[in-house]
This record gives sequence, structure tokens and C-alpha cells, in this order.
Amino acid sequence: MTLVKSNNMTPVFNRLFDDFFNNDWADWGLRNFSGEGSTLPKVNIKEDDNGYTVEMAAPGMKKEDFNVNLDKQVLTISAEAKEEKEEKKANYSRKEFNYQSFQRSFSLPETADDEKISAQYKDGILNIYIPKKEEAKPKPAKTIAIA
Repeated sequence: MTLVKSNNMTPVFNRLFDDFFNNDWADWGLRNFSGEGSTLPKVNIKEDDNGYTVEMAAPGMKKEDFNVNLDKQVLTISAEAKEEKEEKKANYSRKEFNYQSFQRSFSLPETADDEKISAQYKDGILNIYIPKKEEAKPKPAKTIAIA
């Protein structure tokens, strides 16, 4: 019988290495990026028989801050918001500013009807509706007559 000294840290390092290259933040193509000091908004994607709904939580923004584009079946949502405040009093002056930007991209399935996409921003939520093509919608069952 031979004793073998084992290194229990190897699986931890392997997992750390795998996680580094498999996470979205390692997306070197910058398809999903966020400005320094900000975070990517959370997104819910729902599917029903008629289409897909993308809900993005972005409170405090205005609809004018958003840009939604579709190019080669890739839906890209980006936003940029700037805020400046300046206060001057007799014995002091204060100037504050904030800058926030993000971009998220999603590949649309072939069943999406890219000619009828609509978007609205209400109560801090950006909703994008992507209908399905007619041929992709489920068809009701039908009875076939026997001749």
C-alpha cells in the first residue's frame, strides 16, 4: 500500500477557473456591459403561445434614456442617463453629477416576428413585446374526415 498526499485545493481552483470563463462578465465581445459603478438591470423573459415579453427593471430612468435596436436577429437594449446638480450659496458651492449606462443583447429565436416588436416604459419597467410568426403559433386540433 502506498500513501499518496492529496491536495484538496485542486477542485476549488478548477471550479474557479471554469467559473471565470463561463460567466457572462467574461463576455469579451462586450455584448452585455455596464458602466463603472453601475449594475446591469435585471431582466425577465416570458413566453406564451403568441409571443415573448422582455421585462427590464430600470427605475429612475425616462423612456428617452433608452435605445432599442434589432440587427440580424439580435435585440439590443441600451440606456444612458446623465444627471447634474449645482448649488451655490453665499459661502460655498457644490456640484454633483451622476452618469449611468448599460447595454444588454439577446438573440431572438427564428419564431420571432421582428416586424411587429413594440416597447413601452412605465413605472420603472421597460416592456418589450416580440410576437411570434403566425406559422410558429400553436394550431388547434382538427378532425380529419375519412373518405
